[in-house]
Amino acid sequence: MQAPRLEIKNIVKSFGGRRVVDDVSLHVMPGQVTCLLGPSGCGKSTTLRIIAGVEMQDTGTIHVDGQLVCDTIHRVPPEGRSIGLMFQDFALFPHLSVGQNVAFGLKKGRDVGARVQELLNKVGMSRYIDDYPHQLSGGEQQRVALARALAPRPRIMLMDEPFSGLDDRLRDDIRDETLEVLKGEGTAVLLVTHEPGEAMRMADEIALMRDGEIVQQGAPYNIYNTPVDLKSASFFSDINVIRGEVKGALTETPFGQFLAPGVPDGTAVDIVIRPQHLKIDFDRGGRGPNPTSVDGTAARCVVERARFIGASSLVEFRMDHDGSVLKATVPSVFLPKPGTPLWLMIRRDRCFVFPVG
Repeated sequence: MQAPRLEIKNIVKSFGGRRVVDDVSLHVMPGQVTCLLGPSGCGKSTTLRIIAGVEMQDTGTIHVDGQLVCDTIHRVPPEGRSIGLMFQDFALFPHLSVGQNVAFGLKKGRDVGARVQELLNKVGMSRYIDDYPHQLSGGEQQRVALARALAPRPRIMLMDEPFSGLDDRLRDDIRDETLEVLKGEGTAVLLVTHEPGEAMRMADEIALMRDGEIVQQGAPYNIYNTPVDLKSASFFSDINVIRGEVKGALTETPFGQFLAPGVPDGTAVDIVIRPQHLKIDFDRGGRGPNPTSVDGTAARCVVERARFIGASSLVEFRMDHDGSVLKATVPSVFLPKPGTPLWLMIRRDRCFVFPVG
């Protein structure tokens, strides 16, 4: 069985008595992209610095290809870990040409020129080999930074918000190109980002981090569709929350009953549904659609506001039963006037039920 290219176990790091990284474990296989995803200040970058050898963990171990790299007693220095680094500021040397930047980390020899040319070809920058960083756009600088980081053939690439300095029009193309090059090199990648869309687009696996801990880990599809709690669900998208109370493993709401198996009676629960999973129906003289097993019971509302946001429309509804506001996204153009009565239904298979805590 193949060993993980990178494996960290039970990493802990404290600053001033506060645990910034709290018992973090994960592994990355060769050619795999894992995204360490979470809000600013949750410990992502500190974890990256510990793996790189810039910071020393308080407890825990780091292995590369099954070999111990650091356990707080035995410690391989950063330059001996075969780990490449990429950051958001690119950190190119302004006094060196593109070719010299890429060659900087390579030992002198006859193969240096060939390796530089190979990587510049891969990132589409070979014609800029004699140019200097100030002559390049942000996207071009990012490509050169990638080539330089890959030049020594690192077994692992650590990337800390590497695309945040690029404008939106370039970002997707550069991310896709970067991913293709990294996969082609067979490099194990650990990417830090606070953007769920970036993680979903790039990652084979996502490790969702909060307050120093990894709270959920898995494939993007699973992380998105089976969140462990309300905060995890809301991190990936807008959500609607309906509060209820459990009685006999059921929660009664204006949208019908929801199952809450294993939750004690009297427990308050949040029923969570994303805006794209609300179903809208027309008012028929004060009556809505009949209940169904899939969509439950319809609840009446009036339109508060409707906006067209490109590929879809965002509609806000004021609910008759309690005055709360729910949001729905609808493909294409759907712009009902404020005050229009409508009915909402909630797809049972798209709801999450979480105890309030």
